[in-house]
Amino acid sequence: MANISDSTLIKNTESIHIKNALVILVKTEWNATIVDELENGCIHSLHEHGVKTKTLVVPGAVEIPFAIQHYFNNAKKKTLPDAFIALGCVVKGDTPHFENVCNAVTIGIANLNTNLPVPTIFGVLTVNNEEQAKERIGGMHGHKGEEAALSAIKMILLSRQLKKQ
Repeated sequence: MANISDSTLIKNTESIHIKNALVILVKTEWNATIVDELENGCIHSLHEHGVKTKTLVVPGAVEIPFAIQHYFNNAKKKTLPDAFIALGCVVKGDTPHFENVCNAVTIGIANLNTNLPVPTIFGVLTVNNEEQAKERIGGMHGHKGEEAALSAIKMILLSRQLKKQ
């Protein structure tokens, strides 16, 4: 099991401040209590580092990749984002639907990362029950919304650095 203590993601990030950055959050309506808390953590961390945000809402996790691709394709030059963050929570039920949804959103986001010139951060919880979800919004497994925000910040910085080469 992945544990935030095994990562250096959240270390030494206090001094990072990004100018002129926009991150688009795309969140689902399903499991709104959990997803809203993911969004709150994301926004708090991004704003703390000087990043502007905008949130789009989609019905479910499968719709996230479409919304990201469509937003990017139709954004004006001055509103092009520096990154996207996909936020959702898929809770396992009694049918194979869980696996199908998780696979679809994972593949969709992976495809966006290879096809768009900006990163898409995977902030979709795929959990067996609501307790596991709560452990990932400030519980024993950290706050996955805040972690997604830090991943976006680091990817924006990497992207800007690579463009200078």
